[in-house]
Amino acid sequence: MKAYGAEEPAHEEKVSALEPDQIPTVAGPGAAGVAINALRQASHSRTFWALMAGFAICGATTNGLIGTHFVPAAHDHGMGATTAASLLAIVGIFDIVGTIGSGWLTDRYDPRLLLGFYYFFRGVGLALLPLLLADAVQPSIIAFVVIYGLDWVATVPPTIALCREAFGATGIVVFGWVFASHQVGAAIASVAAGFARDQTGTYTAAWFSAALLCVVAAVISFRVSTDGESGTTSYRTPA
Repeated sequence: MKAYGAEEPAHEEKVSALEPDQIPTVAGPGAAGVAINALRQASHSRTFWALMAGFAICGATTNGLIGTHFVPAAHDHGMGATTAASLLAIVGIFDIVGTIGSGWLTDRYDPRLLLGFYYFFRGVGLALLPLLLADAVQPSIIAFVVIYGLDWVATVPPTIALCREAFGATGIVVFGWVFASHQVGAAIASVAAGFARDQTGTYTAAWFSAALLCVVAAVISFRVSTDGESGTTSYRTPA
């Protein structure tokens, strides 16, 4: 602490005497520039496009399909809208648990394997969903919403880990672009599922199509590789 009346150091006097436009600044790209540069570099990597594809399917099968159409689908089977919305709320509660648990697992196990299993079991749940929906709440549908909730955002920690492995210091910026594909996938699925319901009278085609997409995402995740530098990464089959 400086005593009262003490003189300021000479260098501080020089700095304070400068006009605002004379103060030296460090030139560098802004946030937008950093984001664009990260996208340009990552776009040369097959790993980037693999993660984009998988996360687009993640968005399609969460926000786009279940988040948007679960309540009306349950209502089609005679379930009250409030009851169906309450089941969807359970998904949100267990989503928190699943995301934290997935982060713990990602610190200890191969994120490729985790992603593959998450997508595969999500697909199994979607394939079974037409058999589980009914006019009343059954133990089977409660099991579905709990498991689906655990899996909802569990894909985020391993996807971030893979972005960091593949792209190093810019990995978190690259994940921002990967996350954008999540929103695109959700938008497409929400429209496509509604169209299928209007054309066929049921959501069955939407459930089965989403289940198949999850299998595709699982295969992509199992095979993605972060070996080598960004732009030269390749796929591999896990041992």
